[in-house]
Amino acid sequence: MNKQETRERIEKLKKEINKHRYQYHVLDKLDISDAAFDSLKHELKKLEDQFPGLITPDSPTQRVGGKPLPGFKKVRHKTTMLSLEDTFNPEEFKNWLERIQKLAPRSLIDFFTELKIDGFAVSLVYKNGILVEGSTRGDGKVGENVTQNLKTIEAIPLRLEIHTPRLPISMKAHQKLQRILEKGEFEVRGEVFMTKKAFDKINKKQKRKKLPTYANPRNTAAGSIRQLNPKIAASRELDFLAYDLITDIGQEKHSEEHKILSSVGFKTDKYARECKTIKEVIEFWEHIQKIREKLPHQIDGIVVNVNDNVTFQKLGIVGKAPRGAIAFKFPAEEATTVVEDIIIGIGRTGALTPIAVLEPVNIGGVIVKRASLHNMDEIKRLGLKIKDTVIIQRAGDVIPDVVKVLKNLRSKKAKNFHMPKNCPVCHGAVKKNGVAYRCVNKNCPAIKREGLYHFASRIAFNVVGLGPKILDRLYEEGLIKDAADIFTLKEEDLSQLERFGEKSAQNIINSIKRSEQISLARFIYALGILHVGQETAYDLANNFRNINELEKASLEELRSLPNVGEIVAKSIYDWFNKENNNHFVKKLLKVGVIIKNPKVKPDAQKLKSKIFVFTGELDRLTREEAEQKVRGLGGNPSGSVSSKTDYVVAGSKPGSKYNQAKKLGVKIITEQEFLKIIK
Repeated sequence: MNKQETRERIEKLKKEINKHRYQYHVLDKLDISDAAFDSLKHELKKLEDQFPGLITPDSPTQRVGGKPLPGFKKVRHKTTMLSLEDTFNPEEFKNWLERIQKLAPRSLIDFFTELKIDGFAVSLVYKNGILVEGSTRGDGKVGENVTQNLKTIEAIPLRLEIHTPRLPISMKAHQKLQRILEKGEFEVRGEVFMTKKAFDKINKKQKRKKLPTYANPRNTAAGSIRQLNPKIAASRELDFLAYDLITDIGQEKHSEEHKILSSVGFKTDKYARECKTIKEVIEFWEHIQKIREKLPHQIDGIVVNVNDNVTFQKLGIVGKAPRGAIAFKFPAEEATTVVEDIIIGIGRTGALTPIAVLEPVNIGGVIVKRASLHNMDEIKRLGLKIKDTVIIQRAGDVIPDVVKVLKNLRSKKAKNFHMPKNCPVCHGAVKKNGVAYRCVNKNCPAIKREGLYHFASRIAFNVVGLGPKILDRLYEEGLIKDAADIFTLKEEDLSQLERFGEKSAQNIINSIKRSEQISLARFIYALGILHVGQETAYDLANNFRNINELEKASLEELRSLPNVGEIVAKSIYDWFNKENNNHFVKKLLKVGVIIKNPKVKPDAQKLKSKIFVFTGELDRLTREEAEQKVRGLGGNPSGSVSSKTDYVVAGSKPGSKYNQAKKLGVKIITEQEFLKIIK
């Protein structure tokens, strides 16, 4: 922007910020998040830094003037390093409390709350008071030995000794602690992290060296600990907070563990506190949320523990998380930015998806450059124009969303977006079909590529190692023209390609061979028929003995199938009545694909017509395996919760489906309970 454009932008930003400031401080309400509000102020500050002459007294910014290691050895944890279930608001937190109170009805539950530092969990083992082993979490059961790197952190004591004579434990426990430090094993869990100050310092060094800057403190800390050269970890100014004492010395409360850890030389969370009631917990959460930006390190919430250790142990574990502790997270992070352009992405069915190209913005340590706009209806609902200022929301690893358009900040250069009449890749005609716009050219290179990706994907043919980049190479080199050609590839075809060795070529060929046998349901899904998802593919497989029967099915026969409506039936019928599609199926069978159709036995239909929904991370089964178990017993797995759902199976970190199930009164069960049902 030139100086005049910057002046206009600054004036609009000042007006918008002052409006929200008034709403918050005077009217006690705010119609955008704190994160989005901060993002507006940050943009204003940046513009004023670029043009100091445009700073005025009324601006909101003026309110306040060793030796490298050959590799890491594996370490098996004696006690599993667990993860935590997440909750994001007071209502969800109260639901968690209700669940655990049902499991421990006679216990008087109080809490110990502490900051959830955005760091890197490690385990420290001391023998005879000396640090002998430091390891990463890994998968919770097996981690990596990173002792040499952890020794470079000043906050981690190399030798333990009791600094405070009076401890909140019995004399017997005190004597046991002394004996363990003299001759015994002492295990501590904690968080390695990088302060904001240290992170800024390291990025300044990167800039001076004209090297890429790091994205966020958490990833930088984790990367530092996993460097084979301890000198790199030593140079990063890492820090450490202890939060869990694994060794039993007779401690009765989690709060006691913090005091014990502090007394033997560990830094612990100075903000941590005991809370007697749920009200105190929520007040602590709100207080920390307000001061989080002032903290020396990044946090993403608080951890709430059942303070009494006996009750904590009684509550047990669900999935990979203890029932007696929960991560009480802050709301999804948001920021404001400008939509520089809207481009088009093309899917395997030819659907055109508008994608917002953003002025890069840092949200929670991740640089966000693009956000999906889904379809034209969503653009109209938002009232979005190119060059608009928008609020972007990013929750965890979810694709960023445009939440709101700040129309008061609309630029004079803002312009409407129109869906193209021709495909931007093949220039073929585009036609509207419901809310979607589709390229009608079935030979469009973009559609063909997306079709290949879909065909080889995990829930279709599951060709391990054959990802989009390799498929692109094979397509561009002319080694494959369609998905059936994948099964004609030979090792020499791949090994001749640049950057392909004999071993990697052999691995892919072996993977292709393993994928030649496939169930009828997965085969149907892999074909990429419009409107035919996983569940419809399974329904079709249960109603037809083989692919030939499905090919010959009449439109009336397809319409009569359960869960197959008019639109889906016509889509299936039309697909199988096109000569090129018939030829493609025959080609697949000719090149060696073997289709199996395991039928559900009538006596094995113990879950007949029962609808199951899965949410969160399962411990013993993958999501696909669990859904297959349901189908194998005559049940129906579903991707959404409704009043017709019979069971919601909740693993660790359940999502919005869990909350929807509670609202509708749908029965929620654990993975262990699910396994008992299907036994």
